[in-house]
Amino acid sequence: MCNIECCKSRKTHNTTKQQTFPYLRYLFKMSLAVSLRRALLVLLSGAIFILTVLYWNQGVIKTQAYSEAQPRLHVQRDRNIDPIPLEKSWTYKCDHDRCVRVNYHKNEDNAKRVSFISCSMTCGDINIWPHPTSKSLVSAHTLRFSVEDVHLRLDSPHRDVRKQLKLAFDWFIKELRQIQRLDYASHTDEISMAAASVSEPSFRLGLHKTDTDVAESPLAGSLFSATFGSHRVGDLDSLQVKLSVHGSDQLNFNLDNDESYKLSTTYEHRRILVHITAQTFFGARHGLSTLQQLIWYDDEERLLRTYVSSLINDEPKFRYRGLMLDTSRHFFSVDAIKRTISAMGLAKLNRFHWHITDAQSFPYISRNYPELAEHGAYSESETYSEQDVREVTEFAKIFGVQVLLEVDAPAHAGNGWDWGPKRGLGELSLCINQQPWSFYCGEPPCGQLNPKNNHTYLILQRLYEEFLKLTGPTDIFHLGGDEVNLDCWAQYFNDTDLRGLWCDFMLQSNARLKLANGNEALRHVVVWSSALTNTKCLPNSQFVVQVWGGSTWQENYDLLDNGYNVIFSHVDAWYLDCGFGSWRATGDAACSPYRTWQNVYKHRPWERMRLDNKRRKQVLGGEACLWTEQVDENQLDNRLWPRAAALAERLWSDPNDDHDFDIVPPEVFRRISLFRNRLVELGIKAEALFPKYCVQNPGECI
Repeated sequence: MCNIECCKSRKTHNTTKQQTFPYLRYLFKMSLAVSLRRALLVLLSGAIFILTVLYWNQGVIKTQAYSEAQPRLHVQRDRNIDPIPLEKSWTYKCDHDRCVRVNYHKNEDNAKRVSFISCSMTCGDINIWPHPTSKSLVSAHTLRFSVEDVHLRLDSPHRDVRKQLKLAFDWFIKELRQIQRLDYASHTDEISMAAASVSEPSFRLGLHKTDTDVAESPLAGSLFSATFGSHRVGDLDSLQVKLSVHGSDQLNFNLDNDESYKLSTTYEHRRILVHITAQTFFGARHGLSTLQQLIWYDDEERLLRTYVSSLINDEPKFRYRGLMLDTSRHFFSVDAIKRTISAMGLAKLNRFHWHITDAQSFPYISRNYPELAEHGAYSESETYSEQDVREVTEFAKIFGVQVLLEVDAPAHAGNGWDWGPKRGLGELSLCINQQPWSFYCGEPPCGQLNPKNNHTYLILQRLYEEFLKLTGPTDIFHLGGDEVNLDCWAQYFNDTDLRGLWCDFMLQSNARLKLANGNEALRHVVVWSSALTNTKCLPNSQFVVQVWGGSTWQENYDLLDNGYNVIFSHVDAWYLDCGFGSWRATGDAACSPYRTWQNVYKHRPWERMRLDNKRRKQVLGGEACLWTEQVDENQLDNRLWPRAAALAERLWSDPNDDHDFDIVPPEVFRRISLFRNRLVELGIKAEALFPKYCVQNPGECI
């Protein structure tokens, strides 16, 4: 027991204790909260740092993971493997202008391995497609560099021209990156390009400048430059591309565009200057296409190579160098069309004839008449909006390619036009889905515009207005006119001169085109050839006839004699859809045999027809056609390429040919084979020309 004082003391102690403990708990809680906040901040900062690193290096990490699992393969964008495998077991040497393949053993032979492409580019004639029109010079000596060493210098007083050249150069750089395999090579492969002695590589990202007459670096956000510490990969510090356009500021397409260019290369103090001079943007654009073919990827060095010096003067022989794609029988995505146009640019084809509608479908969504697509498209997803057409048009201009839209009329106009009576516009088209179809149209389904309904012409006028607005000012337009069937009209107008009715339809369509063009007549109005085009009712001063019939048909001579300018698209040479058998049980639906690239290349109608200078001037050029009854997006690339490239050289430089009509010179085989490989490098699934053995052993298979 305790006394009173002891009890008081214990009571006081207990009271103090009760007052102190809450305060201590409070201090503990505050300390714990501060510690937790600090820990959370540290964890959050670490997480942000890790996520940032992962984000910026996600492509590298993915590629490294793939490389570890598949050490002999390289990841390519949109593909599983490198389209052009590395051939480390072979080396090549030039022997009498021909590359000879030799087995290569690195440990047994101290000689440096020479890749096939490096041998091909330095052995024999210049390896450019299409071949330049004049004598070209390139040095035997080449230098190594990386795409990150390539810079742009613009030299033009025209602001809009500079802007367009900048866009073209950006795509040039993008494709060089693909050629160098930077977009799908592993991070390890990129670093391996550096010297083994370099221990601490320092990477710098490319920046983008836009000032005129100032060196510009490649695309912003590009991968790593070829600088590693104080060492530099390759033989160059820079490759400067100077684009000079001091002539016209014209960016609108017309048949009088000056497409000539001059390309010269000089080398001094580890720097190459490539100077491309042209009178117009179009010539400079072609110069870039040529420069791209003067550059190649050396799989031994894993770098790009080009010539120390070069001199090329070049211009086309024909003004119109076209490729037609039918997007009605099958629908083709915007990406597929753009891929086709990019290949056209490399081959210097300059007109993309977009046969956008036909009887089978009407995929274009008209601003003024959306009913055309509502009634005529295959599905809602298989349509082209105004934005789609504008996107294709702007993309094509970057590659020096004009888009020409065609709504075929009056024939080949089916279900898309079957809504007139519902709108109180009467019958816009006749014979729609009529049977037996072979009596009333070329192929099912039938349908032919009503030539005596003014609403039909108004709709055409509005469509022309939309097309001209989307594709920009031009001096050439395609009105269609293919395969008109007079028996269809005869059911409704049996007391009428049906040939005169066709003439009246085409003339009225042309008048509507003039109104759509701000009441200004277009200089060249194109129509397909037929038995009707020789009626002489269309003025030869304005109308151009696209001749699709056989090259030996009399109409070829008659049209020229009647004073018409012509574009040749002969079915027996330049129809790329032929030779795949009949797609229907009745009627003639196959134009066999298959047109090989040699058939396309050897076709020179102006020579076969022995045209004099006056008649030759009436030949504006030619066009390869791909109708798509038996072609969809899965076959597009290999149906077009490299056969369309064969047409490109025929129309660009039209090389003299002293050989037999059925024999193509070996050097042409060599060049088109290499061009085909370039297309594959860029993601174009071009058709193989012969076994790979023949590629590796030039001349042995020919």
